[in-house]
Amino acid sequence: MQIDRWLLEQHILGQIPPTLRFYTWSSPTISLGYHQQHYPEYWRSLGWHHRSIDLVKRPTGGRGVLHQGDLTYAFIGSEFTGKRVETYQQICQFLIDGWRSIGVDLEYGMAGTGYIHNPNCFGTATSADLVCADGYKLIGSAQLIKSGVVLQHGSMRLNPDPELFEEVFGESIAPPSPAILALTIDRIIDALVSAAASHFQVQFDIRPLSDREWSQMQSEPQK
Repeated sequence: MQIDRWLLEQHILGQIPPTLRFYTWSSPTISLGYHQQHYPEYWRSLGWHHRSIDLVKRPTGGRGVLHQGDLTYAFIGSEFTGKRVETYQQICQFLIDGWRSIGVDLEYGMAGTGYIHNPNCFGTATSADLVCADGYKLIGSAQLIKSGVVLQHGSMRLNPDPELFEEVFGESIAPPSPAILALTIDRIIDALVSAAASHFQVQFDIRPLSDREWSQMQSEPQK
């Protein structure tokens, strides 16, 4: 997520065009919202398959997210208009379009501001989140807006471990639908890249960070 923040800064400086990024996690990790001060103390000592579960701080807001069995996306862009909820809708449309193209219909959540009292991001679904027809919250998203540039990233729950989820949040989780479980990450990414290119009317240059970019990103102090 340090890379997400670095990409935001690079776009502010005019060094990179609008950027769409996807990544998974090498081991289960809980990301905390930037302003999240309160969470269960036992999160500091959790483990999974004889490995500790790390806690990291996101540059964006929201509640705690367990990254395991998920795919994370990040979009960095500018020239959006309207209030924050409208910016969410302008960006989330590519997620709706992309998932629809592979057979999964999504709609916005309806929860109000009561979510702030729940340390679990996926415990509620707000107007910034996308849920399936059966109520399963597939995508939770958060934003950081700086100098007119938006970083929106989020977690797509593809195949979460129900036992680990219950251990972390103290509540059960319904499994995703067979339609979601049957999809490969590559197919999901291909569908979302195509939908984003169409929605934002851009042509993405698909590539990893260069050695120079890695070196630059790692040498800059975290903000």
